[in-house]
Amino acid sequence: MYSEYKQVKQFFQSAEDLLKTSKTMEDIFLRATSLHKKEKAITWINEKGKVSSFKYKHYKTYCFEYASRISQKLKDYPLDSVVALKFHNCPDWPLVFWGILMSGYIPFLIDAKLPKENTEVLLKESHAVAIITQEIVTYSVTSINFNSLKDVKVNFKFANKWANNVIFCSSGTTGNVKLMKYDGKNLCYQIAAAIDMPEETKDIMYPGEINILAIIPFHHIFGFVAVFLWYTFFGKNIVFTKDLSPKEVANVSQKCSVTHIYSVPLFWDSLAQQVNRKAELEGEKKMDLLAKMIAFHTHKISNEEAGMAASNIALNTVQSQLLGKKVRYCISGGGYLSADTLNTINGIGYNLYNGFGMTEVGVVSVELSSYVEQRLKGSIGKPLHGVTYKLANTTKLEPNVGELLIKSPTIHSIEIIDGIEKEPELEDGFLRTGDIAAVDETGYYYLKGRIKDIIINENGENVYPDEIEDYFKDIPGIVRLCVVGVKKGKTHHEVITCILEISSDVGEDDMDVIMKKCEEINNTLANEKRVQKFLISKNRLPLTSSLKVKRFQVKQFLDSKSDSFVDLNQKKPIKDFAGYRKEDVEPIIKHVRKIFAKILLLPFVKINDNDHWVNDLGGDSMSYVELINTVNKEFEVEIPEEKYALLTNVNDFTEEILSLKGIQKNK
Repeated sequence: MYSEYKQVKQFFQSAEDLLKTSKTMEDIFLRATSLHKKEKAITWINEKGKVSSFKYKHYKTYCFEYASRISQKLKDYPLDSVVALKFHNCPDWPLVFWGILMSGYIPFLIDAKLPKENTEVLLKESHAVAIITQEIVTYSVTSINFNSLKDVKVNFKFANKWANNVIFCSSGTTGNVKLMKYDGKNLCYQIAAAIDMPEETKDIMYPGEINILAIIPFHHIFGFVAVFLWYTFFGKNIVFTKDLSPKEVANVSQKCSVTHIYSVPLFWDSLAQQVNRKAELEGEKKMDLLAKMIAFHTHKISNEEAGMAASNIALNTVQSQLLGKKVRYCISGGGYLSADTLNTINGIGYNLYNGFGMTEVGVVSVELSSYVEQRLKGSIGKPLHGVTYKLANTTKLEPNVGELLIKSPTIHSIEIIDGIEKEPELEDGFLRTGDIAAVDETGYYYLKGRIKDIIINENGENVYPDEIEDYFKDIPGIVRLCVVGVKKGKTHHEVITCILEISSDVGEDDMDVIMKKCEEINNTLANEKRVQKFLISKNRLPLTSSLKVKRFQVKQFLDSKSDSFVDLNQKKPIKDFAGYRKEDVEPIIKHVRKIFAKILLLPFVKINDNDHWVNDLGGDSMSYVELINTVNKEFEVEIPEEKYALLTNVNDFTEEILSLKGIQKNK
């Protein structure tokens, strides 16, 4: 056992050695590619369904090739200019990222799903001179489509001067954009934060094969640090999927022998729901077997009490239907993880840990204990190497509870607000997080909630209520409104909910206009910002002395399931297919309903044609991707991407399919 520890400890020596260098992005890249030439670097499943990969010795060459191409495209711009990278995770993402840096430009990582208008705001705020994107879109700066970049002839001529910064965005919204600039030193210390991990675990990073799944977008600090940066530096294999549908993730995980999966709570909640619903569909015996399996693997019952459920055969059967049998280490980050999900995922043999980080400071702690009892507590662990936590207590909180403050060499070096650069605001070197945390007697930290009204959506993204309210506040007939996050079931995900106080002189026809206007505005917002539920308050909304709505009090009313609110969506008429031939409509409705039932793992009879995918049926954005893919394939159509979030029920999809098939109403 000691020899294994020693071996893992020695493996981390490269991180300690990194701190003895000049601590630049170039140092990170050169050490990663020189120390691990023979190791597999990137893996994916190609168009023929075969596993493809390349090693770090090729990785290095490919990065040089992209640097050459980028230099030719940007030859008229000065070095150290900002170049935006708006890319979905894919095998080329790391190559283009390093290519930007080694050609002398600063990469600015942007969410690939961000609408054009929001992207333009970020380009302006960052003073970017160009953007490299997979979109066929022209922006106000030099726009380089990825396919055209690949066509540039390689001459291996580029600036012999690396850039040494990376820029992230905290919100990606049109209001109060805050950009974080990290330098090489910050990111070298981020790698070094892992130095002490062998003291707690030999599973998170070790010599030998590690295949980590790249399903967290790399523009997200969690994905960038915990997947891309750490596992690239230590010479591990990063595995890419073509999309995030549960079916695709499971297929890639099994075919590519994935060992590590890091993702947001949405992913783990969706997986836990899939496990439980599947057992429920198969009957009481399977439900009982699953319950015993979970209880046994979480040390709640003995081997004898579990019986067959304790066997490797039972465990392998469950895992072979999910992410495969090779998964060794899992982390959830970017939001709150429910106790039920922790229990289910750990109970089916996937060791799931909780972690914590922020765009402003990177990844700063993760639960590392090998004891399942500790994992189930939901701790975010202890501060990583070089990181210090402390709690700012108030008189309203217990002595061991307060706002979490962080001191770390990984705190971003510069922040950009309104296009102006300045140093981050720190208090004696500590960054205020806005999160309420507790610490136990053994030094483990636990998140308790937010000080501010920020909503944490199902992807772990921050949504700002003030911004959402601003879009709807000028609709005629609305006196005032309030946007809050309402917890979804037993999870910690919050449904973005807009409560409207309507003027007393608004009539039935006016309500239809208000509803239509709300839908129109909502459809223009980025997917992660869209209101998921509109409610009408029967009473006046409670106000502060400054005439602002008391969000906390409104949330209390909602949490108590008060009958003081009416769902605006209930006023939405059920689609009428009058005018269509019955033989055209009915087969489509039945087929779509079956697809809903199959993906959601719900009995066919529980799917009503006007039930909302999320609000009524318990679906989520990940399973929605699979829904779109399945509908496109089985009906041989191509639903436009801009329609994705607008189609929410069986009737919506039926109407869209009729349109795409060119089926007209009878005249």
